[in-house]
Amino acid sequence: MAVTENLTPSLSADQFPPMEFPRRTERLRKMMSEASWDGLVVTNLTNIRYLTGFTGSAGILLVTAEELVFVSDGRYRDQAAAEIQATGIECRIEIVAADPDGCIAEAAKLAGVTSVGLEAQTVTWAAQRRWQSELFTTGEIAATNGVVEELRLIKDAGEAARIRAACAIADEALLQIRPRLGDGPTEIEFGLELDSRMRELGAADLSFETIVASGPNGAKPHHRPSSRRIVEGDLVVIDFGALIDGYHSDMTRTVAVGDVGDERRNMLDVVLASQQAGVDAVRPGIAAAEVDAACRKVIVDAGLGEAFLHSTGHGVGLDIHEEPRVSTRSTATLRPGHVVTVEPGVYLPELGGVRIEDTLLVTEGGCDRLTLAPKNPALV
Repeated sequence: MAVTENLTPSLSADQFPPMEFPRRTERLRKMMSEASWDGLVVTNLTNIRYLTGFTGSAGILLVTAEELVFVSDGRYRDQAAAEIQATGIECRIEIVAADPDGCIAEAAKLAGVTSVGLEAQTVTWAAQRRWQSELFTTGEIAATNGVVEELRLIKDAGEAARIRAACAIADEALLQIRPRLGDGPTEIEFGLELDSRMRELGAADLSFETIVASGPNGAKPHHRPSSRRIVEGDLVVIDFGALIDGYHSDMTRTVAVGDVGDERRNMLDVVLASQQAGVDAVRPGIAAAEVDAACRKVIVDAGLGEAFLHSTGHGVGLDIHEEPRVSTRSTATLRPGHVVTVEPGVYLPELGGVRIEDTLLVTEGGCDRLTLAPKNPALV
């Protein structure tokens, strides 16, 4: 298995490879045909963005064998037209003042749709009842789960380039401000500096609320930065990411501020070995549960199994947490184009916590590590 590290600087927006929007619709229609649906109503905004490029906060999409129909309100008249046109797909846009569901249902009837799928994860019970009782009474309605998400599993070249660029920004931001940990900032102060530096380097936004967890706070995997001041002897868990053109990065590094003692040093060594075992396991054809097991074995063998409080990783893309999950119960098998994290951790209330995380692109020959910030825990 080969783990590669691409040191190419992140690309500017106009240098990204194009994303394959027309191909996405083709693949979706094939899935619909196999499932015997004439139409699919897409209400998950992330899925709508994936299929159409639309980035607004209100919209609904109908996919049939012959056309795409997108409905939104007047706020997005110009934005929807510009963003959808830029993708190169054929899509009819309808701007309505009210009842977008009704507009979509009418479009489905006019298209001769007799069976339509609704996204179960984003359609409320009330909306589903309305579709059955008012909007689509002459056709069959089916609940769907994870249809577009299945397409999103495999990243095309444009998606991978955007994730890589987001990772490069996070790498550089941490490199620039990491020495500040020795100056005794509060967790909040350091987090704000890291967030600001990512934006200065070109991030459109943060992937999620940055975690800075020092000393005993490190034993809380999702600790929110506090006014606690970082001091000599602390382990500091830093979990953060940048957002580029809708695509996320995700990375965790744990830094030792000064002499942290033998027990904390052992925690660092164990988690580093565990994380490397997981990275080494990532390759096409391996079960995601086996990657989890590779990480977990190292920690269990060190006698710290009960301190590993979460799964090993997750997919990354338009959502910060998406499929495939890398966990004990995962049924996924990794394939080229998957982007996943490997992030084992150990958390002991009396000592603090250690987590180390990389974002990885699964390739034909193994994986490509996208987060390249040094893992050496020493501050200097």
